[in-house]
Amino acid sequence: MPQQIPPRGHGVTKTTPSISSSARPLGFVPIGLFFVFGAVMSAYAAITLLVPGTFLDVLWALNPRGHAGLAGLGRWAAAPFCVLSPTLALASIGWFRRQRWGWALGVTIIAVNMAGDLGQSVFGERWKGAIGVAMAGLLLVYLTRAGVRNYFTTTRTPG
Repeated sequence: MPQQIPPRGHGVTKTTPSISSSARPLGFVPIGLFFVFGAVMSAYAAITLLVPGTFLDVLWALNPRGHAGLAGLGRWAAAPFCVLSPTLALASIGWFRRQRWGWALGVTIIAVNMAGDLGQSVFGERWKGAIGVAMAGLLLVYLTRAGVRNYFTTTRTPG
């Protein structure tokens, strides 16, 4: 008996396209590079605060008020940067390897930064803190979207 072919359009289910877990989200590379940049700059801050007066201090001209405030605290001011730099480096490694822990660490870093900005908006520079809260909030909304979150795997990848 010959096979019957259904009329065109019958028995075919249309689906709307969706982002698969293999489609790289638009912000993936910029956010990963943001973590790398943060790791490098916090390492720079730690080094220049631990060993002041070198040729490296030239970049502090971009933020002389920040440098004066941190340098006034002495070498202990480098301690948070000594923690922040490897944390950001670790986040960038996990991020670019698409590991769920890298995503979680990145989200946590942005959330902690947002809390700091919130404190700054209440107790310090209101507008600067408010802008930081808004930017971090937008980043968190983006990072927690299913298309971004599902791009990261819970299994270990070779490499």
